[in-house]
Amino acid sequence: MPKISLIELCRVIRSKNAGPFELTLDLIFKNTEDYEKVKEIQGINPGLISRLYRVPEKDVLSLVYFDPARAIKATIKRPYGAGSLGETDVYGAQQHAPLLGVELDLPADFDKQ
Repeated sequence: MPKISLIELCRVIRSKNAGPFELTLDLIFKNTEDYEKVKEIQGINPGLISRLYRVPEKDVLSLVYFDPARAIKATIKRPYGAGSLGETDVYGAQQHAPLLGVELDLPADFDKQ
């Protein structure tokens, strides 16, 4: 199976606050074909987000494949509330880094041009 990184597939990989106690992760794909293939194999799933962000899977509050935008949105519970003692990124804007190293195993028929 070929491996391909999210950096190659996505136009946007970002994180942001979803209120003071939640963080949202957005993946916006460059094209429909790549988005559909990742959706088909469920390449981004609660288990992956749980492992990447070292949170219990129950703290992955939602994971949505949003077809009109060719996007995946995951929301997780923040380990610390925004602005609380020990919290290091009040805006949640620097929390997408774990996604940058993700490589997905795609079927042999995946054609990346």
